[in-house]
Amino acid sequence: MMQVFPTIVANPPERPILLWDGDCRFCCRCAAWIQQRTGSRVDFAPYQEMLERFPELDEAALSYAVHYLDEHGRVLRAGEAVLVALERTPKWSWAARWYYHIPPFAWMIEAGYWVVARNRSFFSKLFPLKGTRPAASC
Repeated sequence: MMQVFPTIVANPPERPILLWDGDCRFCCRCAAWIQQRTGSRVDFAPYQEMLERFPELDEAALSYAVHYLDEHGRVLRAGEAVLVALERTPKWSWAARWYYHIPPFAWMIEAGYWVVARNRSFFSKLFPLKGTRPAASC
């Protein structure tokens, strides 16, 4: 049976929030990299700290991919979540537009996301994200 992920949460955050795996150092560094670019326009939190606040989200799904919740309660996952978070910055706003308007770009982003997500420790060694300070929650 195919698992269905929620597309909306009942109690949306006041500001968009990106949820990431707080047990994964690579995920933490990636979240910090995105946070450096978005600043205060997006909140960040390990999903483990938000399970009670957003009970409709599946913990297993959260452990596999970042989730972005906007102020309307919409839930996005994986590559789409990253690009929509980065859309809040002028330098990266083009990427979400391309994602939604150029299907091969979206397919490439999602395929790349899942390759990296399934091989976190390899990519952590390959791309140490130097100069990135982890978020306070790491």
